[in-house]
Amino acid sequence: MLETFINLALFVMLVATAVAITRMRRLFGVAMMAGVFSLLSAMLFVTLDAVDVAFTEAAVGAGISTVLMLSTLTLTSRIEKPTTRSPVIPLIVTAITGAAIIYGTLDMPNFGDPNAPAQTGVAAHYMANSPEDMDIPNVVTVILASYRGFDTMGETAVVFTAGAGVLMLISGLRRRRRKDSNKKEEIS
Repeated sequence: MLETFINLALFVMLVATAVAITRMRRLFGVAMMAGVFSLLSAMLFVTLDAVDVAFTEAAVGAGISTVLMLSTLTLTSRIEKPTTRSPVIPLIVTAITGAAIIYGTLDMPNFGDPNAPAQTGVAAHYMANSPEDMDIPNVVTVILASYRGFDTMGETAVVFTAGAGVLMLISGLRRRRRKDSNKKEEIS
């Protein structure tokens, strides 16, 4: 019961954050709320026992993406410019996409169903044989470090590459600011 309440509370906060993002016009606030949305998503992934996905969401979504958006804001306007286009076409595209996603989930098994393909496939093998195969008692660690080692290495490489890219962007921005301030001093 408590777990259901926590999941529901996190989902309501996610929806409220998404609505707040769509209503804001100050881009700094949008960037901050996008970071909050990513942290809430990471917390929801943790409650769903997807800790590896939660870690990636927190690192890339809340951390690196927020820094990248804030760095971009230093180069652009701080307030969204009013649009002259009608929002009808994007609304129709979003509605069609949402309907297609909902249609695609209609034949999915119920959440936690023991007869679901995810439960009857290799999961039973992992649960039964992981402690003997790897001599590590934590099955999640065995799956991430051994059975899915290349996938985990790929996720780590993505996080590292994104972090290195952000650091390169920030260092280039500092050099540009120094050049601009030196030019202003020369003009004065």
